Amino acid sequence: MEEKPVQGRRGILKAITLGVPGAWVAGAHAATAPTQAPGAAPPNNAMPMASPPGDRTLKFFNANEAQAMDAISARLIPADDLGPGAKEAGVTFFMDGQLAGAWGTGDQLYRQGPFEKGTPEQGYQLSFTPAEMIRRGLASLDAATRKQDGKPFAELTAEQQDGWLQKMQAGDVDFSPLPSDLFFQALLEGTIEGFFSDPMYGGNVDMVGWKLVGFPGAFASFSNDIERHGVIWAGQPVSIATAKAHNMMDGDAHG
Repeated sequence: MEEKPVQGRRGILKAITLGVPGAWVAGAHAATAPTQAPGAAPPNNAMPMASPPGDRTLKFFNANEAQAMDAISARLIPADDLGPGAKEAGVTFFMDGQLAGAWGTGDQLYRQGPFEKGTPEQGYQLSFTPAEMIRRGLASLDAATRKQDGKPFAELTAEQQDGWLQKMQAGDVDFSPLPSDLFFQALLEGTIEGFFSDPMYGGNVDMVGWKLVGFPGAFASFSNDIERHGVIWAGQPVSIATAKAHNMMDGDAHG
């Protein structure tokens, strides 16, 4: 987003192909409707992939934070004529699940300091846990938009939201002590990962991201297709949560 947020699926896929530096998470149309909704969380062995976002319960975000995250993800990967965008794919729930767990609390981060400004090659260098970073950043963003535009980020027009995202990416918004450009990069990477993750992690609802790019998902074997040269694989993608056991004896690749 050097001049404006990436527009359209072809643009975002080109950006992803070029690579997102320093993956940060786990490892456009404006949104105004609240994401928080009543409903029990699914049991550990349940399949979250097919649940509409309104039927799931947030674990980390409050209602205002969820609205802001919906709006941000909807601008970064918007719905268009090729299919649903990041909001519809449940990216907010992907982020929510990651931030509510051990990763969000920084269990794998060295946090003893000193904390100095690092290079992109050195990875994450801040004193905040991921959960602290996102919560602080969303609050700072809403405070800034309320001060300038009189509304929280989620209630701004699409053009206004794009403008704020541009300024954040350039580091031109003061969220001290949190650098706004690093906060933007975390949101972008989280949105991309949530859109293309396995649905069992809360995003990529109904595998819309995989269907968009033709990714087959978690098939254990493609033995039946190895010799089918020049033929497009036309099966339906499979989530880890729904993949069936593969029977190697009969060579059934779709098990």
